[in-house]
Amino acid sequence: MTSNPTACLLIIGNEVLSGRTRDANLQYLATRLGEIGIPLREARVIPDVPETIIDTVNECRARFTHVFTTGGIGPTHDDITSECVARAFGVPWEVHEETRALMAADYARRDPPVEFNAARLRMATLPRGAVPIRCAETSAPGFSMGNVHVMAGVPRIMRSMFEALAPGLEGGRPILSRTVHAHYVYEGQIADGLSAIQAKYPALDLGSYPYYRGKGGGVALVAKGTDGAAVEQAAAECFALLAQFGEAQQGEPVPE
Repeated sequence: MTSNPTACLLIIGNEVLSGRTRDANLQYLATRLGEIGIPLREARVIPDVPETIIDTVNECRARFTHVFTTGGIGPTHDDITSECVARAFGVPWEVHEETRALMAADYARRDPPVEFNAARLRMATLPRGAVPIRCAETSAPGFSMGNVHVMAGVPRIMRSMFEALAPGLEGGRPILSRTVHAHYVYEGQIADGLSAIQAKYPALDLGSYPYYRGKGGGVALVAKGTDGAAVEQAAAECFALLAQFGEAQQGEPVPE
């Protein structure tokens, strides 16, 4: 749809697939990447299985400008993302001495001091050639390896890592969006008209999103793209389309 760089997100963890943990990172990353002009084109949830991680990383890094991963870089036996990325790139997985020293000093100055044991040393073990992603939330880093950016699964830490990484990412034109909606208007009424607007603006993404409330439903239409004037014009035409069937409004529908 645009010439912007593209992104894929790999959410890694058995706990997400089992339903035990609810992913809280996808929406944040998709929004922030859109703001810097790197649209998220695909997201996958994959298990803590080495062959799956390695194959998926290699497939996606060949298809997308950037691949972001969340999860699996902690100190326990099932935190295998870093080791798998090393295998995907065909490089050793080894202690990163600068990171080891930083983490050891961090644990030593805590009150009381915390043992920097073999389990915690895993978090200072990176693929050879990786560039650490350091953030304010933890001395244990994420890292970038080529176009693959590996971050924590804990949302607070992931966000801090991403914000540390973001200034160095080469983006494109920001992804802009406008939303219009109407209560008591339904998709079946506006489908043909919306198709005609999409055909008129092929470089935009036009989406239709029904919603339901206690007093009835409605539909929200979203125009999204990098051409601000086209987004505004398409949104105005969507507004006029909804106005044929009900009371159209600007912005997201407010829950009742």
